[in-house]
Amino acid sequence: MWLAFFTSFSRPIHRSPNPSPTLHEPTSLQFLRLRCPNLFLVTASFHFHLNQTPPSRSHSHSVERLNPPERPSDLVRTIAASTLLFIGLSLSAACTRVPPVIAAGCSSAVQQEPVQGNGDVGKSETAESLENGELRAAFEHWKSKTYALTVPLRIVALRSSVPPLWIKSFVQSQGRRVKLRLEFRGSLEDIFSELSTAFARSDVAPKSAVAADLVTIGDSWLNFAITKALIEPIQGVEDQDWFHGLSDQWKGEVDAEGKIWAAPYRWGSVVIAYKKRKFTKHNLAPIEDWADLWRPELAGKISIVNSPREVVGGVLKYMGASYNTNNIDSQVPGGRNAVQEKLALLQKQVRLFDSVQYLKAFGVGDAWVAVGWSSDLLPAAKRMSDVAVIVPKSGSSLWADLW
Repeated sequence: MWLAFFTSFSRPIHRSPNPSPTLHEPTSLQFLRLRCPNLFLVTASFHFHLNQTPPSRSHSHSVERLNPPERPSDLVRTIAASTLLFIGLSLSAACTRVPPVIAAGCSSAVQQEPVQGNGDVGKSETAESLENGELRAAFEHWKSKTYALTVPLRIVALRSSVPPLWIKSFVQSQGRRVKLRLEFRGSLEDIFSELSTAFARSDVAPKSAVAADLVTIGDSWLNFAITKALIEPIQGVEDQDWFHGLSDQWKGEVDAEGKIWAAPYRWGSVVIAYKKRKFTKHNLAPIEDWADLWRPELAGKISIVNSPREVVGGVLKYMGASYNTNNIDSQVPGGRNAVQEKLALLQKQVRLFDSVQYLKAFGVGDAWVAVGWSSDLLPAAKRMSDVAVIVPKSGSSLWADLW
């Protein structure tokens, strides 16, 4: 474009004999008129001056010196024409490099942008309101499933029944909302006795188990605690997710009024442990069932937990009856007298009835056989390499510690 434009102006232009010459528009100006109409007036003016003072063909290779006094305006016109030519060429090149289609596309995008933006704002506000509504509904649902904890939270539990990791995890999950105070008792009987004694005397001390927010109680003590109004039902359990996830079997006995009085946090069975080295040394047969407890060679070598349920239950299993016998006279051969006779023989075999010391006697070797809860004897068997633990072949009882 630059070359074509310059060539059109470098051609010699002949003066027309007509005193009013007709201006002939070069091809380059026609092209420039189409591409840059705003520059046409400038280039046309320049063309008009060139037609008025065209160079002579015979002077194409020489420079004519003008006399300043005679034609002072010719020099000015020449300089002005050169300046206009340079400006026209520059603007023409700039104009030809800008496609008109892009400008049209930009204006269209500018016109459509506000419409699209307004729609996005409306959609954003609607989505935000819906999200806020969902969050608010979820928060209300979450609040309905939780109940306020007493601060500080005081718990009376059975010793060694709560793993330290549980306590640490619970404290971390609650943060500053609860100040946990955990107290332990030696046996479930101690906890139940402390509860019943305080109500009988109508004297509830601040440090007693009755003043605690949560207590541990054995499943065999639950009915007595409910009957004597020693405990209160747990409120809001029916709405908890963990409760709905339990099968009917794990929900236990359903209260007639639909109340939840306790929830198990650990369970197990009654097992029998014996020292393998002692039995091997004295050529004794391994323990397999309840009947082995009445073997004469084991007299004075047995320790049992101090639990009437487990002791009498073992006697009933030895006699072929069930742990859950309701009527001993009608369901057990020989009735009550036969049960008492077998129980007296067992007392002669047992060295110690104690729910705490029975494990110590077994550990130091005073007892070769221990009858107790799996939560006690299984950890002991891991610490002592010569201990075997079995579940009696005829069956055993299941137990659960409850909150």
